Parts: sequence; C-alpha cells; structure tokens
Amino acid sequence: MSSDGPPLLEVLGVCRSFFGVPVLREVDLAVGPGRILGLVGENGAGKSTLMNILGGVLPADSGRMRLGGEDYEPADPAEASRRGVAFIHQELNLFTNLSIAENLFLPCFPRLGPLIDRRRAASLAREALEAVELRRRPGTLVEDLSPGERQLVEVARALTVEARLIILDEPTTSLTAPEADRLFALIRRLRARGIGMIYISHALEDVLRLCDDVAVLRDGRLVGSGPASGFAVDHLIALMVGRDLGQLFPGRTARPSDEVVLGVEGLSRSGVVEEIRFSLRRGEILGLAGLMGSGRTELARILFGLDPADRGEVRLLGRPLGRSSPRARIRRGLAMLTEDRRGEGLLMEAGVAENVALASLPRFSGWGGGLLDGRRIADAVDGVTRAVRLRAAGPGQPVRTLSGGNQQKVVLARWLMSGPSALILDEPTRGVDVGARQEIYRLIGELAAGGAGVLMISPEIEELIGMCDRILVMSRGEISGEFPRGGFDREAILRAALRRGLPR
Repeated sequence: MSSDGPPLLEVLGVCRSFFGVPVLREVDLAVGPGRILGLVGENGAGKSTLMNILGGVLPADSGRMRLGGEDYEPADPAEASRRGVAFIHQELNLFTNLSIAENLFLPCFPRLGPLIDRRRAASLAREALEAVELRRRPGTLVEDLSPGERQLVEVARALTVEARLIILDEPTTSLTAPEADRLFALIRRLRARGIGMIYISHALEDVLRLCDDVAVLRDGRLVGSGPASGFAVDHLIALMVGRDLGQLFPGRTARPSDEVVLGVEGLSRSGVVEEIRFSLRRGEILGLAGLMGSGRTELARILFGLDPADRGEVRLLGRPLGRSSPRARIRRGLAMLTEDRRGEGLLMEAGVAENVALASLPRFSGWGGGLLDGRRIADAVDGVTRAVRLRAAGPGQPVRTLSGGNQQKVVLARWLMSGPSALILDEPTRGVDVGARQEIYRLIGELAAGGAGVLMISPEIEELIGMCDRILVMSRGEISGEFPRGGFDREAILRAALRRGLPR
C-alpha cells in the first residue's frame, strides 16, 4: 500500500484454522484512507475467512488488526458496523418486500421518543440516495429495483452508518455492463471522500482498472501484493494458482462435422425473442453473445422447454421437439447448465452422487424400471467425478459445501454421464475462479470432441473468442450478428450486441 498517511486498516500476522487445517497463515494487509485494495485468489484461498474475521463473524486464532490506529477485534458484525466497517456481499442482504428507506435503516431507525421518526428516516434516505446518485423515492419497494439499483442501495446503507471501510465481495456478478460502470464511478467518488475499500473479484481486468493496490492469496498465504500498476492479468493468474497456466483456453484441433444436432427455425416468443434461426453441428462449440437483457437466457429456457415458444420449431437430431417437457428433452439427448446453478441446477442439500446421477437414473434401474442398481451408480459417479477432477471429500458430501467451481463441475459431470447430443451452457464460468475456469474450459472441449454440440452463452466476449468455432450475437431478442472463427473481432461483436437484429 502506498499512501501519504497511516493505514486505515492493518492486518498483522492473522492466522485461522478449522479442525486443525490452516486456512489463513500469517496474513498481512493494509488499506489506506481513500485507497482501494483489490483482493484476489482462487476459491478456497482464504478470502471469505479473512472477510469474516474483519466483519466479526469469526475470531482470528492469532495475529492483530488495527482500524484507524486502534486495536480492532470485533466480537460480532454489529460491533464491526459500529466501528465503521460495512460489507456489500455478492448475495445482497436486502428485504425485497420492504422499501428502500426501511432497508437503509434496519434495525436502527431514527427515533422520535418511543416511535420511529419516519419523516427523519425519509429525509436521511433521500440524502443517501443522492450521494449514490440513485434517483428513486425512499418509499419504493426493493423488489421494483434492477440488480444495479439494489447494489446502489447497499452502498447507500453503508453511507448511513458512516462507514470508513467498505468491503465489496463480487459486486458486479449480476450487473449489466452499464450498471457495473455506474458502480465503478460511485466507488471512485467514495475513494475521493477518503473511504477505504477492499474489492474482491474474479474479474481481474476490473481489479487492475479500479484498484490502487492488489493483494493475492493462495492456500491461505499472502503470495503477492503491491500497487496495481505493477501487475498484469497473467502475473496475477500465475500468483493465484501457483503455476503458469499457459494458454487458458484449450486448442480446438477437431473440426465440427456437417451433421446438425440442434436446428432452430423461426423461434419466437412475444416480447422475448423474435425469429431465431441457427444450426448447431456435432462437435461444434457455438457461442452466443449479447448484453444482459438481450434474450440470451430466455432463448436457452425456450430451447430446453422451460418456457413455451409462440411459434417456430426446434429439432434435435432432425426430429421436432414440439412442446415437450425438459424431462422429455433430456431423454432425447438435450442438456442444459443453467446460469443459476444454486437455484435451478443443483439440489443444494443433496450429496454429490445424487446430483450427478439425477439425469441418468433410468439407465440404472432393473427390469421394468424397478430398483436402482446402487453399485453401478456409484461406479459411474466415481468415473465421471474423476474425469472432471472434482475436489470433494466423497460422494455423500453436500454440494452446498463445495466451492463455486466444484459445484459447476458437478453439473458438468451430470451431463457427461448422461451423454447428451446437444448441451446448452448458460454462463458456465460465472462466479468461478481462474483455476477452475481452465478446467471447465477443458471439459467443454472434451464434450465437443466426444461429439456433442455445445451452445455456450456468455457475456464475456474474450471467453467466447477463446472457446468457440462460431459466435452468434443477440440484441433485443434477435440475432444481430454471426462470426466464423476466422473472423472474430471483439469490437465488431460488441457493435452487433448494441444494434438491432439482422434483416430477415
């Protein structure tokens, strides 16, 4: 950290273990007033544990912390808040059925004697909303706000408690590009006011663009720190994983065949998608780019049978799918990895084996669809979890206890076991660290090399350029561009994402 004055926050030799296993080892950090520290590391590197210690959720086993020059050992989150430390989590802590003002002041409303001073609360709420440039009335329900606006409410709440240190954990995961830019502008304004910040993100380009300083954790140790200007993305990646990843994306050696596994003709749903036409070939990785709200995920849901189309046709291996259910489409050989793996893709309380085998159970039943063959299921699950290099204590480990990257591997293992002809992947690396991301890219390449057609949806143009044989672009529910591998151009793809659909 380089700053003119003393640090706002000092973390000195902090250690923490769970059941005898060290998760933080002699960590030293410093954040200056009016400085942004980018904290990066793979899932499991110790970032969450360190943040929980800073927030009073967990105590450190040893080491010291100082805030504003005074010893800092918060006994609970309430004490951390009283000392001026605020958190903005990836999963926002807002009550959607309450108003903005109510969320800003829970549980400590301004009082007028024994009563809540609602007039004072509304006035303070307006001041906080003006500070974050959110033009909404304090009485607006949070459920009526966009994800970006909700993020601004979280920042406004930090300002109401006069936070001097704000910790932001993956704050842009659910934001559109314009919303993320708006948040970055706000963060810079807060920095100018002297507020210190810790910014945690897997988006390394954003970290280097936004932060003054960077600290890298690996296996609970601080392995690199210094001014952000002294780092490049490749350098950060090497520090995070402890090795040079070389080429992040696997080479595409095999060429797709001419056989169409998924054909889409004139697919439309009123107000959602319009006249979508494309073909996905066997062994092809077809990218689908577009800004949030362009219709990418909505198209995926229609293709998988989660939502109906008004007109048009989807064919799998030449046979129309009609209005068949997702279950019927899975039996026919269509698979989908949803963008919301926790809410829609996994049984979070169930074990690894149950989640992996879910789509393949009919294969393991006896005559007439009777009892399941547990031994065959266990052997098959063991085979595919080894193939995806899943890091889990065993087949019974609940998937809720796995890292984001390993949860994503569980879903990929499920479809690897079912052997689909076509696979829809909606943001397969969302919220996944760079090491797990490389392994997921490898698995996608292996699925395509094995003959599956893969439709890969992503907001990251670089990811699609690195992985795909061809890229389609969506804008406002229509296909607005198509690019063969030899003609990939980041700026042209972005321009297509910002314009209307192609003439039909």
